[in-house]
Amino acid sequence: MTYDYNTSRERLIMPEYGRNIQKMVNHILTIEDREERNRAANTLISIMGNLNPHLRDINDFKHKLWDHLAMISDFRMDIDYPYTPPERQILVEKPKSIPYHQHSIKYKHYGHSIVMMIEKAIEMEPGEEKEDLVKMIANHMKKSYLTWNREAVSDEEILIDLKTLSRGKLEISDDLKLSETHEILAKNRKKKVSGKKKQ
Repeated sequence: MTYDYNTSRERLIMPEYGRNIQKMVNHILTIEDREERNRAANTLISIMGNLNPHLRDINDFKHKLWDHLAMISDFRMDIDYPYTPPERQILVEKPKSIPYHQHSIKYKHYGHSIVMMIEKAIEMEPGEEKEDLVKMIANHMKKSYLTWNREAVSDEEILIDLKTLSRGKLEISDDLKLSETHEILAKNRKKKVSGKKKQ
């Protein structure tokens, strides 16, 4: 008794459609009459659409189905496509690389957003609004420091880093009081616990 294993069968080009669809495509390829071949292909498109109703959520899903038919036939289906069929080349093309901005950050644990906020603060006119922003930036830097380094840090260290990142362009009061370290760490722990509970 011989067993018919999938590993010994013809490889499916698009396994998500199943072997019966592949067999139907193979049959259509053998039909000599072009009109009959066109009718069979249209019928098969309807079947493929019913088997994959999730494709209906995709814009122009019919176009997608016809593209899939061309791929399943290994681009050998000679029919009157309602859309320009894709070329075999698209399956072997490497995806285009996505350009990532590589920002040079002196202290990576603070992140690029802090650098942008500091630049914004530098541009502002002196006044209460600027002072509030500088305090907010310093507090956020302390929070980021403790998140990544998980150790105590003095306000003095944070203010020195802030002066360095602002290239000395921000006037920072020596008596600027930041959030207490134990408060920040407690909030960080609370977030972790609530995050685990949600999981």
